[in-house]
Amino acid sequence: MKTDLEALVLRHTRRVPVPDGPAGDGAGMARRLDAALMEAGFKLSGELLAALSRLDERTVVSLAVRTLATVRGMVGDHVRHNSYFISFPDRVPDTFEFWMDCVRATFSDAADLEKAEAALSYGALDLLTLATYGDYQHTYEQMLAVHDELIASARDRVAVLHLGRDVDAEARALYLALGGSATPLNEDDARDLAVLAAHCVHGPQPEAIPVREIRAVINRARVEAGGEPLLDTVTDVLRLACALGDGDVTLQEPTRFPAFPRRLRRVLLGALDAVIAGSPAKLADVGVHRERWKRLGERLHPHEYPRFPRAADAFAVARGDKSAPTADARIEALLAAGDVHGALDLLATMPGRLFRALDRLLRLPLLPAEQEAVLAAAERTAKDVSARVLLSVRDHLDNRADGVGEREKRGKRGGKGTYRVFVNRRGRAWTTPETREAIPAPVRERLAVLLDAEVARRLPVPGRILVDPDMLDVALPLSGRAAAAGLGVLPRGTRSRVEGEVLRFFVYWKEHRSRTDYDLSALMLGDGFTDPAWISYTNLRDGAGEHSGDITSAPDGASEFINMRLGRFTRTYLAPQVNIYSGEGFDQVEESFFGFMTRDLAQAGRPFEPRTVRMKSDLRGPGRVALPMVFQRREDGAWTALWLHLYLQGNPLYNQVEGNRVTVTALLRAFADRRYLTVAHLVDLMAGRGAEVVRWDGASEAGGDGASEAGGDGASEAEASGGDGRQVLYLGLERPDGLPDGTVVITPENLRDLIPS
Repeated sequence: MKTDLEALVLRHTRRVPVPDGPAGDGAGMARRLDAALMEAGFKLSGELLAALSRLDERTVVSLAVRTLATVRGMVGDHVRHNSYFISFPDRVPDTFEFWMDCVRATFSDAADLEKAEAALSYGALDLLTLATYGDYQHTYEQMLAVHDELIASARDRVAVLHLGRDVDAEARALYLALGGSATPLNEDDARDLAVLAAHCVHGPQPEAIPVREIRAVINRARVEAGGEPLLDTVTDVLRLACALGDGDVTLQEPTRFPAFPRRLRRVLLGALDAVIAGSPAKLADVGVHRERWKRLGERLHPHEYPRFPRAADAFAVARGDKSAPTADARIEALLAAGDVHGALDLLATMPGRLFRALDRLLRLPLLPAEQEAVLAAAERTAKDVSARVLLSVRDHLDNRADGVGEREKRGKRGGKGTYRVFVNRRGRAWTTPETREAIPAPVRERLAVLLDAEVARRLPVPGRILVDPDMLDVALPLSGRAAAAGLGVLPRGTRSRVEGEVLRFFVYWKEHRSRTDYDLSALMLGDGFTDPAWISYTNLRDGAGEHSGDITSAPDGASEFINMRLGRFTRTYLAPQVNIYSGEGFDQVEESFFGFMTRDLAQAGRPFEPRTVRMKSDLRGPGRVALPMVFQRREDGAWTALWLHLYLQGNPLYNQVEGNRVTVTALLRAFADRRYLTVAHLVDLMAGRGAEVVRWDGASEAGGDGASEAGGDGASEAEASGGDGRQVLYLGLERPDGLPDGTVVITPENLRDLIPS
């Protein structure tokens, strides 16, 4: 258990919990660990190296083995990445010539001739029937032997690992941070929270748990430990039941409830009865998830517990035997009757719902007095709305321009109209044409001022903010699926710089029970998202890049790569995607992940080199096509990445880049138009309240000055800290060495902590 917690802490915080151990001379082993970590793109901080050097060598060896295993898993180096073409990216053949070589090899071997002739009897030749197609033709060791060693580059990734406290203290701190998050967690973080909650159930608890899905995870740990759950709505009870049944606490997917033991049935029914007793009006919320309540009632047998009559009422509402109109139904009835003021009075008791309904309310044919009433209600209740909702509405308003400027911009790009983009909590995306009436500019501006003022009021105001400029364009993670789990992953909507002469995508998968074929492909588009071309198993080479070859099954794991020389790329957009051709889905395989590396042309090396990996994310989502990100070449020749984290439904079988290019192009066009709130927005709000913003250049890692004013000279560490005891906030993609003591550090791993409650 301690080992699992240690790895979990390292993944989330980049801190290594140092165990208690006898003092000794571990300096040599600590340096060897540092050297081994460098091969994977990591290194020890000076403080961590010094702490390990003071420990007994055996303690350091044991820690080194665990740490290396964890970081290799983080970067994807825990598996062997072979390529079909042994010399990839060199000597990749022409697609047609390669297929004909496979045909000749098959028909020249008597053992394969009968199988091939049977395939031809259908009038076409299936590639999967060819003897040499789809399976590795060499061992991993043979592949390594034909590749030169990677030449080190100053642009290779180096992530610093920092000194942590003992594992229990680090686990408690991480539990409190995840449990008190103001934004929903992704699925992987929620699973980690469940592990931490079970470990920390008897210790300090988060002061507040604003996200209901997080509360359900913590409640499960409390109930399983014999404690009382924290519940104040009937939906909290439903989420707890889903958690206890290993189901979906977000209520997006149906849960197959188990036969709960009698103790858990008493806990759930008693909690439900108490919630309704405290506020009978909450009974109406049962109707929102009527079918789930009916399924749960079949497992809880409320008729066997007459001492919980109000719980029985909840299931009567679910069956339709008892009336309890939902708040939404009452609001709809009032609006249908033209009673805007009545609807506002009801919505004012549910501030979050009022703010989510603002767009709709302001598009109604309102009289001036009614429009003013809507805005006044928003101003009165903003203080009672979570910052995440306020920021989400602010983000929404930024994408509700009056249309004139948008039409001009679309005309320059050759666009055909504005589209709305929808992404659910699991990353499933779709678009629809924008048909809504515009919100008048003065109304949008008034709401924007209100939202910014309320969010700014809740933000901390440090004396000084040290900012890595690359962090400013990172989008705020306002939803649970804004980013997948992994290394170097940034939230959906982030635009980040891409440096290097070569961009190399990779996918790895290992099938669970049945033969599974994933295909890595890249769609290439010109200005205006026109002139499509692609690299895939059906087009192995393009002027700018090469495909490593098609692997059609992965009982022991398989990898595919696409290598792109950016200097030869003539189009504007490059969108890698992973298509499930056949077999198990992303949620069904034993393991699957996608990522990309950047290299200089002279670096050589193996197809997969861990220290050149810039991003590696797990593929876990619905649908049969994964669309992680899109790369864009700007007019000045520089490259940026737009992070998407999307899953398309696709077809049950035989998905190909050629078949989904129209859908993918429509999504890319919609996302390229969309604006996201970024870290820069919150920095501006804090600066407006008096915080001093300092640009951090990272030079302190080499012992030099660590911060500089934007456009100015470098500042000393004392100057960076303010020198007067004021709180310092650091915002960056990685935590560097050399930060002032006591600095609050925000990186993408804990960016949620920047969003106030």
